[in-house]
Amino acid sequence: MSDIRRAAHNIAQLRVLARRRLPRAIWEFIERGTEDDLLIERNIRALQKVQFVPRTLRNVAARCSEIELFGRRQRLPLVIAPTGVSDLLWYQGERAIARAAASAGIPFTQTTSSTTSFADIAMCATAGHWMQMYLWEKRELSWEVVEAARENGADVLVLTVDTPMWPLREFNKRAGMSNPIRPNARLVADFLKRPAWLSTVIARYYRDGGLPQFANYPAEVGSKLTGTVSRVANSASVCWTDVSELRRRWPGKLVVKGVLSVEDARIAVDHGVDGIAVSNHGGRNFDSALPAVDALAAIVDAVGDRTTVLFDSGVRRGADVLKALAIGARAVLIGRATLYGCAAGGEAGARHAIDLLANEIDVAMAMVGVCSPAELDRTYLVPGSYRG
Repeated sequence: MSDIRRAAHNIAQLRVLARRRLPRAIWEFIERGTEDDLLIERNIRALQKVQFVPRTLRNVAARCSEIELFGRRQRLPLVIAPTGVSDLLWYQGERAIARAAASAGIPFTQTTSSTTSFADIAMCATAGHWMQMYLWEKRELSWEVVEAARENGADVLVLTVDTPMWPLREFNKRAGMSNPIRPNARLVADFLKRPAWLSTVIARYYRDGGLPQFANYPAEVGSKLTGTVSRVANSASVCWTDVSELRRRWPGKLVVKGVLSVEDARIAVDHGVDGIAVSNHGGRNFDSALPAVDALAAIVDAVGDRTTVLFDSGVRRGADVLKALAIGARAVLIGRATLYGCAAGGEAGARHAIDLLANEIDVAMAMVGVCSPAELDRTYLVPGSYRG
């Protein structure tokens, strides 16, 4: 842990360490966006444009970053976002990030395509176990996964609604990367260029019985990370009727993730959701979408008194977290930050990523002039620096 703390003093430096260690194909899978790769940077720039009006001469000696989210106290206003391929960044990388989240006192969101069982993640994610879902064309298969998540004690179900079909990630095709992974000459050549990663991740899996498999898919779907997995394409027919059905089936908290439209936010609340994650999938899905932070204020104003609004996409600094909270979000989902940390140093690296953001949040609160996230509102922001 001390080595990675000395090597990386912010998320950008963790990113450099991760890039050095990972094969190009896997690096690009977690790092890049879609089409012309424009939206990722637009997300970051839009957050950078939001400016604070710091208040001075306030007693900020007793600061606390705790929040209450869905009836549960947690140490930081953060949630680990659903992110795939963690087990290819580090040996048992999903467990590593889940344990790091638990040790930091924040929830971890497991993906539909997780290669770790619900039961195993439940044992790691002791500060909150959230489960992310895509809905497949054969809905009954999706309902099986939902039921399995419930039986294993997931706290919150997150329905991702911004991916009706696979995005145009052309760089993945050029690198030979796909999901599921299909072995090919380009991919193998790329992997061989990172012998340390190959020996500590892929070789270790093979020593322990083989590559990770999709752990929670129904038997009819298949489970192999390599080869062909049937019936798991995201369904373009998903609609509000499915949200109603999911609400009927799921007794816990239900969040829809990927909302950028005020009207969609209103409809979601009318369908009984407990939370809305304002997100453009971290810039990974549709290059012509607006930056997520530009949609946040209007959605908070429309439904923030009726549901819990979360924020996701573009966060690179603790101050970015406070900007979203000041606009009106209740908590912020982070994805790439802990992926960088995991790729650079496993559980210790993921925890370091969280700690870096936690420290930046604490410093930013003092600089802005507040002692807790609950004190933040738009009076602390420069009018016009965000879309209101």
